[in-house]
Amino acid sequence: MADSLPPCGTILGPDELEARWAEAWRPEQVAERLAVLGLPWCVVAGWALDLFRGGQSRPHGDLEIAVPAAGFAQVRDLFPECVFDAVGSGRIWTRADTETLAATHQTWARDPATNQFLFDVFREPHDGGTWICRRDDSLRLPYDAIIEWNADGIPYLVPELVLLFKAKSPRPKDQSDFDEVLPLLSQGRRDLLGRWLTRMHPGHPWLAGLTR
Repeated sequence: MADSLPPCGTILGPDELEARWAEAWRPEQVAERLAVLGLPWCVVAGWALDLFRGGQSRPHGDLEIAVPAAGFAQVRDLFPECVFDAVGSGRIWTRADTETLAATHQTWARDPATNQFLFDVFREPHDGGTWICRRDDSLRLPYDAIIEWNADGIPYLVPELVLLFKAKSPRPKDQSDFDEVLPLLSQGRRDLLGRWLTRMHPGHPWLAGLTR
């Protein structure tokens, strides 16, 4: 992706990024607005694990959701007060045009009045109703196999896929998420995660913990 990114873009330092995510929304705020969306979508990353667990376990620096790439315009139209900036390789393209969107995967919803980022939209590859893993396009699953709902009806990515994405370059919070969620995973979920880790990250240290 880095080779195909458009020129320019803005780089924000860690402190500025943290400050501009200080007013990030919570899952229920986005879920309320997307209730009328006729497309599969879900909360992903750390918040998804907390929705699976049934309660917030730690602070979250942002909120990330995933939608089918072809449906992004429908999502954007439900937030007319926001502008959407494309993000890739540490750069931000404000009010991203079609070319920039095509070259990137993430889109940050921003309040133009305050410049605060509110939530992050992952525009996911798919084939109709089949989700395609952006890191290994041989991993393809129907949306009803990758999305679950919490008691309040908020959709979230299944934990075994959340952990698969966290496994690529685990930070301390990712390791903590794995350690805390692992005891809650059924053997079936562990088997799936183990199979995917073996395919995408052979020899990953998390594999040893997946057998009871």
